[in-house]
Parts: sequence; structure tokens; C-alpha cells
Amino acid sequence: MHVLVLGSGVIGTTIAYNLAKAGHQVTVLDRQPAPALETSYANAGEVSPGYSSPWAGPGVPLKAVKWLLMQHSPLVIKPMLDPAMWLWGLAMLRNCTQARYEINKGRMVRLAEYSRDCLVQLRADTGIRYDERALGTLQLFRTQKQLDGAANDIAILESYGVPYQLLDRDGCIRWEPALAAVRNKFVGGLRLPGGETGDCFLFTQRLAKLAEAAGVQFRFGVNSLGFASDNAGVAAVHTDAGPFEADRYVVALGSYSPELVKPLDIRLPVYPVKGFSLTLPITDASKAPESTVMDETFKVAVTRLGNRIRVGGTAQLSGFDLALDRRRRDTLEHVVGDLFPRGARASGGEFWTGLRPMTPDGTPIIGKTRVRNLLLATGHGTLGWTMAAGTGRVLCDIVSEREPEIDLEGLGVERYG
Repeated sequence: MHVLVLGSGVIGTTIAYNLAKAGHQVTVLDRQPAPALETSYANAGEVSPGYSSPWAGPGVPLKAVKWLLMQHSPLVIKPMLDPAMWLWGLAMLRNCTQARYEINKGRMVRLAEYSRDCLVQLRADTGIRYDERALGTLQLFRTQKQLDGAANDIAILESYGVPYQLLDRDGCIRWEPALAAVRNKFVGGLRLPGGETGDCFLFTQRLAKLAEAAGVQFRFGVNSLGFASDNAGVAAVHTDAGPFEADRYVVALGSYSPELVKPLDIRLPVYPVKGFSLTLPITDASKAPESTVMDETFKVAVTRLGNRIRVGGTAQLSGFDLALDRRRRDTLEHVVGDLFPRGARASGGEFWTGLRPMTPDGTPIIGKTRVRNLLLATGHGTLGWTMAAGTGRVLCDIVSEREPEIDLEGLGVERYG
């Protein structure tokens, strides 16, 4: 079967690789000159299934007001006359209940845990290397209130059998020795030993080479403009390089997916949430993080990637704007300087921004649509890297008409009616 995959980020590339290994003919279209040059380029680097949580939860509206007043705010909203943004925000507010949070987190953890297992298997099968580490991840709490509030997430982790460790100061320092120099900055943490780290860009680029060796054809510099459809479904993709035809079509264009499928009367509540990262060379390895440390107060992750530190975070609602904002860099510099002051020089490095494709309930949209031969793989938000390997396997199973290895309840577009 010939499958056309739109998008060569970590999601699209992983889908293409799995399809090719299953014996399908695969073509990937992307407007960039190489894989992983947009949202997959410089994300926080963490593969943390247990931390897969929706942003919408009880108490979040009040927290959001407080965040907006912080000097180093985790949330930035640029006032815009953008109906899509306000409708998305209202839908997110409707998910800010305990009942919805538990449902959504359960769906996310189910896919993320499966994805981590798929990534482990992929690594064993291919020997792919990407500055990976399997040393767990640590959510760091600066206040006792944050530590006490971890109880709700722990209950969900227990229900899914996800191992965890609730740590005091000394426990955190045992796993992240560099934190000993700033032990007065935090009260404890939640460690997930199953968490991993790795360079998503490096992984995607190297997996694309493996996909090419398996027969995948990548067509770069090609803009997907829309679909030609008939009673049988999608007949072709219109591009600035002409039409492309296939038997099945997979849309993995992140934040740009909704506009492409809208003429097919498919409404995707996916909105771009802008994130930022800072990549710095390590100056003293003993003073740098061993894995990922997630600062719960500022919602910023500090990750060890080989001889570099990746600092990622901030959620900015400003449409498709990709301008770099010095104030967002100040927040990233503040966190890494506060927790690992001798691990890296905060000046210099590479400052980057990307658009995370967020759904209002946090759960991605993967699987079939009402259009017979069109499938979706979008809406992964901040968790595209965490969920990529599992998404690739699930989409391949669906296209190959095999029963997926996990329950897909609540992961498809049909949950939005």
C-alpha cells in the first residue's frame, strides 16, 4: 500500500519508519529542507511518560492568573483578535475539573508508557544513538504546597502501575548531586525512574536515514496546500510541486494540521502554544544535571544532552508568531542559573522557539477520520518526543489493519463529536 505522510517532524518520521518496516511504500512531504527543523528541533529533551499530564486541571484557572503576574511567568498570553485562540481557551477551561483531569491524564499516560516501551525496542532493534540517557526524571518542588499537591498525580500513576519515588531534599540530591549546592531552593521532588532523555532532533534525523534505507522517499521543500477529494475519500494532495497521489494519507503537520483538513469538514481543536529553549555547553559536568530536572514553579525543564544542557519551557499564546522574545530567555536563564549555577554559562548558547500543537484536553489526536483513507497524528503538545514511538506504531497498525497493542479509546478526533 502506498502511504503519503505529511510532515517530517519526530511524529511523521517515526510513522514513516514503522510503515516502511511493515512493507508499505511510503512518501514523506515536508516544506523544510530536512527532517525535524520545526517543533522537533530543540525541545526540552525529556521522554517522561509519568509526567504526561494535561495542562487543564482543577485549580489551573486561578494558577494561570498568578502565573501571568509573575516576573518569570510560565504562561504568556498576547491579546489577539483570534477566535481560534479564545475558543480553544474556553474548551480548555471546560476540562479544568478533577474528573476530566483524571480521564485525560489516564489517556495520555496510557499512550506515553506504551511509547516509551516502543522507543526502548526501537533502540534495541536499530542501535540508534541520540545522546540518550535512561536515568529517570525529577520534578522539583520549591514549596511544601507543591509537594503535598503531588498526591493526585501519584494516585493516577499507581492506577497505571507507573513506578515513582517521592523524595525529600536529600533524596533529590542523591539522584541529582549538583543540587546539593542549592538545597535551600527546594523541599523535595517526585522522581520517575522510567523517564529518559535524548536529543529529539538527532533522533529524528538519524531515524530518517534508517527510514530511507528501508525505502521511504522524502520530498523536502514541498508545501502541502490542500486535498482533492471524491466520494471514495482523498484522491490527492495539492502541493506547490504538483499533486501527489496515494492509497492512504497521514497528516502529521503539528499546529498546521487543522487548516489543511478544514475543507474536508474536519474540525481539529489544535492550537499553537509557543515554547522556548536554550541550549548551553556544559562548563563543569559535576555541577550539571544528570538527567532532567523539571522546576514545578516555573514549568521549566533542565536536561542533560551529552555535553550540553537544554533548558526548555514557557507557554505563550500568540498564534503562529515565531519571534524570539528576550524576556522568555531571561526566564530560562534564571532557572538554570538558580538550580545549576556552575553547570553552564547562561550567556551565549542557542536560543530557539517552536510551536507546540496543543489540544484543549491535552490528549493527542491519532487514528482514523470520517474520510475513509485519511488519518491524523497531531495535537501532541509538549509530548511529541515522549509519544512519538508509540504513535508511529499505532498508526502503522491501523494502516496495516492490525489490532493496535493499546486501547485507543479517547485518542481519536471522534471524542470532539
